[in-house]
Amino acid sequence: MAVKKQFANFAEMLAGSPKPVLVDFYATWCGPCQMMAPILEQVGSHLRQQLQVVKIDTDKYPAIATYYQIQSLPTLVLFKQGQPVHRIEGVQQAAQLIQQLQVFV
Repeated sequence: MAVKKQFANFAEMLAGSPKPVLVDFYATWCGPCQMMAPILEQVGSHLRQQLQVVKIDTDKYPAIATYYQIQSLPTLVLFKQGQPVHRIEGVQQAAQLIQQLQVFV
């Protein structure tokens, strides 16, 4: 399940997570991003023991999007111990996404 959180420091939130964090960089106006929402719910439910899903609105946090070079939406970045280890751009089906992520979690 995706979590909406307020945070003071994105890097601290990532580093402080005991599980890998899958970050969904999205925008509210982005059609493909809206298509990914239910898919990410499925992925989050299936992998709830192995990872946490967090959504970042690139319009609200443009500095984070710039820092991680987010150029297309949706972009998913998997972080382990605060470091990006895998990046997925565009809409993916839940089964395909789970298969890709299981290699890293």
